[in-house]
Amino acid sequence: MIVSRKKPVEELLAMLDGAKKIALVGCKSCAAACAVGGEKECNEMKALLEEKGYEVVGIALPDESCQKMLVKKEVKAFRDAEPDAYVSLACGNGCQTVAQNVSAPVYPANNTVFMGQTERVGIFNEMCRMCGDCVLGETGAICPVTKCAKSLVNGPCGGQKNGKCEVNPDNDCAWILIYNKLNELGQLDKICSVKPDKGYAEHSWPRSVNTKEAK
Repeated sequence: MIVSRKKPVEELLAMLDGAKKIALVGCKSCAAACAVGGEKECNEMKALLEEKGYEVVGIALPDESCQKMLVKKEVKAFRDAEPDAYVSLACGNGCQTVAQNVSAPVYPANNTVFMGQTERVGIFNEMCRMCGDCVLGETGAICPVTKCAKSLVNGPCGGQKNGKCEVNPDNDCAWILIYNKLNELGQLDKICSVKPDKGYAEHSWPRSVNTKEAK
């Protein structure tokens, strides 16, 4: 189980600045269980965005927003509508999965907090460190905290060689991936913005979230 909490509305609206047509992608699995990305929450987000003057072209609710081929099938429904941006109401993994299947920017509506136990063994690619302070809206929906071996949030270390990480040459340099993605999206100005270093002192483990607590 991946646990997420909603981002403050003002943070999401700031990311959407300049966009007019929005597509929403939720998740019937973890996000629905956490009450941040199921059908109810997607409809609430649609109403909120429309109230703010955005056109919501539709809602996709894949059974699991981290299933790449499933998401690819779901987002095809938005192709003709040509949304300016997508809002992911899933975890950081789901947000990045949507981004791999569309050409428009994808912005996270949630902060991913932690992952619970999964009993079935499979093959997985780590995409989200669940830091609880998502920066995907500034990095082309590619997570530098996870994909960079040093978790650098303000550009590469300078040690990459031929586009590969100096720590593990089998991995692509995260910041070259981010640069290329932002360039593709026409958002290269974002790579020049200075982001505060990640601070983890406020977190203590193990953590818990009670979705029944007063909101």
